[in-house]
Amino acid sequence: MLLDRYIDDDDLARELRADVRAGLTADPRWMPPKWFYDARGSELFEEITRLPEYYPTRTERSLLDRHAAEIARITDAKTLVELGSGSSEKTRLLLDALVARGTLGAFVPLDVSGSALAAAVESLTVAYPGLGIRGVIGDMTRHLRHLPEGDGRLVAFLGGTVGNLVPTERAAFLSSLRSVLHEGEWLLLGADLVKDPAVLVPAYDDAAGVTAEFNRNVLHVINRELAADFDPAAFRHVALWDPDNEWIEMRLRSTREQVVHVAGLDLDVPFAAGEEMRTEISAKFRRAGLTAELAAAGFTTRHWWTDPNDWFGLTLAQAG
Repeated sequence: MLLDRYIDDDDLARELRADVRAGLTADPRWMPPKWFYDARGSELFEEITRLPEYYPTRTERSLLDRHAAEIARITDAKTLVELGSGSSEKTRLLLDALVARGTLGAFVPLDVSGSALAAAVESLTVAYPGLGIRGVIGDMTRHLRHLPEGDGRLVAFLGGTVGNLVPTERAAFLSSLRSVLHEGEWLLLGADLVKDPAVLVPAYDDAAGVTAEFNRNVLHVINRELAADFDPAAFRHVALWDPDNEWIEMRLRSTREQVVHVAGLDLDVPFAAGEEMRTEISAKFRRAGLTAELAAAGFTTRHWWTDPNDWFGLTLAQAG
C-alpha cells in the first residue's frame, strides 16, 4: 500500500490545541468543523448522508452517475486526484468511467485521516487492480504541493466541502490549487446551491437528531483529547440560514450558565446561558458567483451541470 504522510498524530494534536485555544477565547466563540471527524464523527456523517432531509449527497451522486462518462471523455484524465477523499465511494463513478475510457493510470486520494485513507486505498487497490493508487495523508489547505507531479490530472473536490471555507479561505485555497496544476489540467467541483431555506435548514437539523449528535461530537473530541469537562447535553444544536452571507451556520448554544475547564490547555471557559459557539458554515452558491471565484483563481469554467431542481451544481473548470 502506497501512502505518503505529510501530517501525523503529533501535528494533529498541535493543531487541535491551537484551534481550541483560539476558538474558545474568541468573541464570539467558534470551532473549525474538521474536528467533528474522529471515528464516531465520521460514522455519524455517513448516517447523515442517508437521511431523507439531507439532499446533497444523493443529488451529487445522481449528477456524477449521469455525467461521469462525459467528464471522462472531455478530460481524458491520466491521473484522478481527490481532495478530502474519505471513503471515495462517489468517486468510483468517475474511476469506472475513466477506466472504461482507457486513459486513467493513477488515482491519488488526499485526506487528513490516515486511518480512513488507508482503508480506502486498500479497498480500491482490490477493486481496481490495474490502477496505480497512491494515498496522500495531508491537509488540503497546506499540502497540495505534495501531490504527485504529472500531466493530464483531474482534481475532484466533491461533496460541497468548498462551502466550509469562508470567502477569503476559498480564494486562497483555489489559488493554491491552481498553482500546483499545469495549464490545461482540470478541476471538478461539487457545490451546493442557494435554495429555499425550507429545504436547506432541515438538511442541517434533521428530525431524528443525527446532525445534532454530530455537532456535539466536537465536544466529545475536546473532552477526550484535551481533558476538558464539556457536558454535551448542556449544549443545544442550532442550524440557521444567514441570507446576507448565503450560508448555513451550525452552532452549539449553551442551555445554562456554566464554566468549562480544559485541563490540557489550563483554560477555564465561561459560557452564559444562551451563548452560542459557531462550529460550521456551509456556504451555498450561485452559478455566476462560483464562476467568478474560479476565474479569479485562474480557472476557466468549461461545463456546468445541475439537477432538475437546481439544488446542486457540478462545475468542470480548466487551469488557464
